[in-house]
Amino acid sequence: MRAEEFDRVFEGDREITPFLDLGHARRVNQSRKRVGVALPLWMVDSLDREAKRLGVSRQSLIKVWVADRLTHQKGCA
Repeated sequence: MRAEEFDRVFEGDREITPFLDLGHARRVNQSRKRVGVALPLWMVDSLDREAKRLGVSRQSLIKVWVADRLTHQKGCA
């Protein structure tokens, strides 16, 4: 499918997922690297309470908070 035809399908009311090869899809700048961080117990307990309050995992909460801080810092630089 040519890009122009895909654009027409995308901009119209048709579903585009049949035209995508999701088996080879990747998110740009989303490769991962595992890191280990040792935190004081009080921080872990606080993270767990906040994660539970929000209904998310501790890891998700940390990722959101770090991303928010990095985005904010980028805007201030």
